[in-house]
Amino acid sequence: MNLLKSTGTIAGLTLVSRIFGFVRDIILARVLGAGAAADAWQLAFQLPNIFRRLFAEGAFSAAFIPLFNRKMEEDEQRTAAQNFAIDVLSVLVPILLVFSAVMMLAMPGIIWLIDDSGQGGRTTDFSITLARITFPYLGLISVTTLFAGILNSLSRFAAAAAAPIMLNLCMISALLLAIALDGGSDPRQAAYFLAISLGIAGILQMTWLYFWARKAGFSFGLHKPKFTPDVKELGVLILPAIFGAGIYQISRFIDLFFLGRLPEGSFVYLAMADRLNQLPLGIIGIALGTAILPALSRFIAKDDQGGAQRLQSNAIELAMLLTIPAAIALFFAAGPLVTSFYVGGNFLASDGQMTANVVAALVVGLPAYVLVKVLIPGFFARKDTKTPVYTAGISLIINISLNLLLIPIYGIVGLAFAGAVAAWCNCAMLYYMLHSRGHFHIELSLLLRIGRITLSAAGMAALLIYAVPIGEGLYDGTIWQRVGAITALVSAGGLVYAALAWLTGAVDRDKITMLTKKKAAEESAQEG
Repeated sequence: MNLLKSTGTIAGLTLVSRIFGFVRDIILARVLGAGAAADAWQLAFQLPNIFRRLFAEGAFSAAFIPLFNRKMEEDEQRTAAQNFAIDVLSVLVPILLVFSAVMMLAMPGIIWLIDDSGQGGRTTDFSITLARITFPYLGLISVTTLFAGILNSLSRFAAAAAAPIMLNLCMISALLLAIALDGGSDPRQAAYFLAISLGIAGILQMTWLYFWARKAGFSFGLHKPKFTPDVKELGVLILPAIFGAGIYQISRFIDLFFLGRLPEGSFVYLAMADRLNQLPLGIIGIALGTAILPALSRFIAKDDQGGAQRLQSNAIELAMLLTIPAAIALFFAAGPLVTSFYVGGNFLASDGQMTANVVAALVVGLPAYVLVKVLIPGFFARKDTKTPVYTAGISLIINISLNLLLIPIYGIVGLAFAGAVAAWCNCAMLYYMLHSRGHFHIELSLLLRIGRITLSAAGMAALLIYAVPIGEGLYDGTIWQRVGAITALVSAGGLVYAALAWLTGAVDRDKITMLTKKKAAEESAQEG
């Protein structure tokens, strides 16, 4: 597998999706603002998506792909792999239907619990209805994830990486429809349109990946659910993986309960800030984690520990080369970015300032979030989904404890910072466990490379501290003033970092060249 090419494919299409996501959120901020309707929409949108990221994109993929790869190795005709996929689908669909139905029936109670036992003013018929409309998206996207797992196992990453673009296009269309009908003056109507568009997007995404899975040579059908030994094994792996792989999402779910006890607009501030945080996390962390899991599974199946070590080391180096400067840039340029993207219409300057503060707190943990995505496949590829449960449990306790300590003092900023610290704790524990078992260790050369990356990013930070005040008055100006100011700021920072990274040797030129060759990851691993 060409690690750089595979990561680049996923990252490139994810970037397109994130750009459309920014467009979506820019329009959404202006139409919904940060009031009651916006909070209700963010809550309704986050509920199915937290479960999606926790189960479908986290635990399910992590457990399904190694087992599916094993079936592929057993039978060159892929019959065993196809039968396994059909067995899983036949069990998955009824479970999703029952779970979704139960959640929709229980939605008034769920909203009431999140809303500080109904004391936060968010337990309304409007918010409950929105949440009920959006929740079936979980079932649609979970089936979509099975098709994506098959394609990823075949190293066909493009179709799955492109699917989220459909979601953003559907939501943008819903917002534009609301603007066309009444100029976007009714936030509640716009929220209803958004909720309906989520279901439409789920159907489109599922159909899209079903088509590509069929094109890859797999056919699907449903039969009476049977808990075969393989399905039981998948279930055994999924249950702890839900916790182990999804600490970030579990933290977000718990955050909903803390957010329900904060002032109006808190759901919006965290959602908008997390959009900026998710840009590098989705492009780098999720892309690398998705790309290396199948390759790690193959190395471990061949008992090639050296290859697995080298592959994971390369992934960490590439992740830090991109993530450390992204985190530092977001920290120092949060104000201009939030103002340029979001402030306008119903989203006020005060809303922008609060969102920028949350961004700065969130990105403290950005490198850790990405490292977790890179380290966890080291466990799942070995079919060890239990160890991350313990590390995730400890970091989750740390997160809750810090929330209780920091939120009364710093409000939503304290909540964001608590999550960042917990992510670093999780990262440290995951690495310690891999290292202590002899599965992976960070070599001195990698540490030196990370040091050079950090030094180069510090030079970029110095430039941003000087450059940010120069653009004051332009970040909330006309559309062209905003575009020009942000483009100049980002370009200047990027050029300084790239130059320093090249001069200090933060970029391993030979490795980058090597990674562009066919089967570079395996070749470099074998040579290493």
